Amino acid sequence: MSKRGRSGARSPGRSDAAQSKAGGAPARGQPGKVRIIGGRWRGTRLDVADAPGLRPTSDRVRETLFNWLQPMLSGARVLDLFAGSGALGLEALSRGAAGAVLVERDPALAAQLRALAARLPGGEAAQVVQADALAWLAQQPVAAGAAGEGFDLAFVDPPFAAGLWDAVWPALSPRLAPAAWLYVEAPLAAPLALPAPWLPHREGATREVRYALYRRAG
Repeated sequence: MSKRGRSGARSPGRSDAAQSKAGGAPARGQPGKVRIIGGRWRGTRLDVADAPGLRPTSDRVRETLFNWLQPMLSGARVLDLFAGSGALGLEALSRGAAGAVLVERDPALAAQLRALAARLPGGEAAQVVQADALAWLAQQPVAAGAAGEGFDLAFVDPPFAAGLWDAVWPALSPRLAPAAWLYVEAPLAAPLALPAPWLPHREGATREVRYALYRRAG
């Protein structure tokens, strides 16, 4: 759905696979496109490449998600870990986030995201990284736990077939701010149970996807 997924190109094999978004097909919009649904870039169309495992988060789910997130987006530092079409990271920027890192493994998808960001007013706030998500995370500095360090919000929507969720948490959590938010998508039948200190905030489901927003406790 994001992704998503959400640096990785959405492909089924992952660490290779560590990069694609899997989710529901777009609920609205033209075939092969999704749109930014709110904020300064509202209505901007995002191309959805014909790539294995690439299924961007639907408009309906994103609308629900960003209604949940709106109070905390202003000035937020965002990580879209399996960026795909970029729908989640760019939506966050459109709605007031200060900056977003979009990690996408597929070179063509990453180039497409860079070109789109270059065309958007203020698009320099989007940093597109062409890399395997897990390898990229391993190279990032650990947040010391002080205010002003780490990402405030992360989107995690890897290719469903890759089963990367358990591998992502230990690598991602140390790179997030003390009071960070975490959005996750997974197959409907898969349990979403994050380890402590993550607490569920809101969740929902479609016919294919379970999605949930978590907050770090303490």
